[in-house]
Amino acid sequence: MTNVEDLPLNSFHKRLTVYSAGGPFLDGYVLSIIGVALVQAGPQLNMSASWEGLIGASALIGVFFGGFLGGWLTDKFGRQTLYTLDLIAIILCSVAQFWVQDVFWLFVLRLLIGIAVGADYPIATSLLAEFTPKKYRGPLIGALIVMWFVGAAVAYVVGELLLHLGPDGWRWMLASGALPAVVFVILRHGTPESPRWLANKGRVDEARAVVRRVFGDNASLESLSADEHGERIDTKVLFRSGYGKRMVFISIFWTCSIIPLFAIYAFAPKILDALGLTGPMANIGSAVITILFLVGSLVFVLLINRMGRRKVILHSFLWSGVALLGLGLFPQSPALVILMLFAAYAVFIGGAQILQWVYPNELFPTEIRGSAVGLASSLSRIGAAAGTYLVPWSLVELGIGMTMMIAAGITLLGFLVSWRMAPETKGLSLDEAAAL
Repeated sequence: MTNVEDLPLNSFHKRLTVYSAGGPFLDGYVLSIIGVALVQAGPQLNMSASWEGLIGASALIGVFFGGFLGGWLTDKFGRQTLYTLDLIAIILCSVAQFWVQDVFWLFVLRLLIGIAVGADYPIATSLLAEFTPKKYRGPLIGALIVMWFVGAAVAYVVGELLLHLGPDGWRWMLASGALPAVVFVILRHGTPESPRWLANKGRVDEARAVVRRVFGDNASLESLSADEHGERIDTKVLFRSGYGKRMVFISIFWTCSIIPLFAIYAFAPKILDALGLTGPMANIGSAVITILFLVGSLVFVLLINRMGRRKVILHSFLWSGVALLGLGLFPQSPALVILMLFAAYAVFIGGAQILQWVYPNELFPTEIRGSAVGLASSLSRIGAAAGTYLVPWSLVELGIGMTMMIAAGITLLGFLVSWRMAPETKGLSLDEAAAL
């Protein structure tokens, strides 16, 4: 009999990775498409700079509520049921955006979309972590963030095309998020429940049945049923003992890695315009930089097992922070230099991005894994939403140079915190990593 965590990678693992990538893809898509849509929607809905910032941050605010709610629900009721319900909510709200007539209702709909996206993070990543062999867990969970950048890149391309449909192009942009959501709902249908979660709830026979159906009769459930005999752990443990320290680390590094990134994505055309890239070049530049974010994430997915989690996060924060510092110190540089510095940031920050879901899924036990991912996601979005909201104000009042300097400071803070607190979990089973 072979332990589930020592099994070779099979077609089920690969399919589950693709299905679980739906949430990150939609997050990247809906967050990025708003940056292009605001070019038309802003004047039509008479948005002030404050409302533009609030609309840009609305999905992030929603993720704050959805992350912890989804984590709590998936730990309590299981991963399978919620795996498609959250995407159905995204479909309905995306379509509703087409008919919105004022800025308030646009904010409400994007807030609801953010709640659904945030709920998907702990649901999908917990399910994937609990099915995946330890040898492949880091690369496969890390690969989910790649789909965030794929979604963002597709959004910029689609947005640029739909801008030419006329004054209602922005409506089609915002409604277009429903199409990929429908595809992922269809793909996710029939996904089994996590055997780890079933065993933890005392439903060992059901867990064994899932393992046999997915992996065959030679797969062992022993490691999965271990939690069933241990101490019952509730969400309060997230704030106690060693778990509290882990939650602090994950929340801070996650926040520091996404504040600059989300702010740039929400307002990339405006930021590039402020740096001297105007008109269509700003949107094209946004798409190119997004592709480089994708490249950086893929590079670190390939390196995460070779370098280890700790080295990946330290190098990622350090060199991406240096790149942002260069943009802050030399904002009037030639366009080629600006693009090269943005490219360096995009590639190097990929390491911190892929670890956003790897670390919390490895450092917490089955009973609270979903809640941990959800809470860390929620807490990180407080800073990300505030940063996104303040970008238009910062560009006007402080200028592009100081805006980039602030982004660099936040990124380098992530390096310092990770240097002090980041553990190494490479090669450990989920039980071993949670017991560090």
